[in-house]
Amino acid sequence: MATGIPLRPQLTVPGLSPARGVGVEASRAVVRLARLPLDIAAEGVGQLTGLLGRARHGRPAGPADPLPADSGIPVLLVHGLADGASVVPPLERELRGDGVGPFIQVACNAFGPDIRTAARSLGDQVEPACAQGAGRSAVVIGYSLGGLIARYYVQRLGGDAYVPLVITLATPHGGTATALLAPAHPLLRQLRPGSELLTELAEPAPGCRTRFVAFHSDLDEAVIPAARGRIDHPDLKARNVLVPGVGHLTLPLHRPVIAEMRALLAAAQLTFAVSPPDGGSP
Repeated sequence: MATGIPLRPQLTVPGLSPARGVGVEASRAVVRLARLPLDIAAEGVGQLTGLLGRARHGRPAGPADPLPADSGIPVLLVHGLADGASVVPPLERELRGDGVGPFIQVACNAFGPDIRTAARSLGDQVEPACAQGAGRSAVVIGYSLGGLIARYYVQRLGGDAYVPLVITLATPHGGTATALLAPAHPLLRQLRPGSELLTELAEPAPGCRTRFVAFHSDLDEAVIPAARGRIDHPDLKARNVLVPGVGHLTLPLHRPVIAEMRALLAAAQLTFAVSPPDGGSP
């Protein structure tokens, strides 16, 4: 697979001092907790409205309207647990421009039965987006749990044929100890270290064509220990980007992280906008 995207195995981008990072994260947490009930309600109503609207018009799930003929590579944004309204819209606003897009906010039920089901739902939205764009590829950006959904899709469900690049933000690729204290929901059990799903993702994947960039922090209060935010798999082409002193809620909107992602999307636009991911030389 041809690529013009530089992927050094390790990179550190400017972060925050621990004291400032804790303060910024705490302020975001206060706002997040205040908005959480509204975000959960809005997400549920939005999913129900979308499903009813598509059923009423006989449309399948996924992007319903044709993409503009001159649009760039589609970028699909996958949120985590009930944080779609607080993270995805501002992230999309920050990443727009430079001919990249359209941006598609993925309708995955984060409180659904499991990550595998959500990954299949992601595929139902990725593949029409690529088909509407005359066979162009797509980039997927996943925050927190959304990064695992994206990874499972490309690594286990054949999504690497459509998605040459996955960017993950504060994703527990190796699970997290916080899930051991969470309620016994089937999805949350999959985030526990050593779970059946994480064991499956650790299996050999020699044919996976997707490249990964995983932004992780040493101050992530949701991914414990912090090193579990990295992708350490011998068969995956991955670059791990350390963002020191930045918490779980702060990381996706941290300015240096946004700048790195904009550079990645610009490179993907030049490399993959014309040919599909398996159309170049290895």
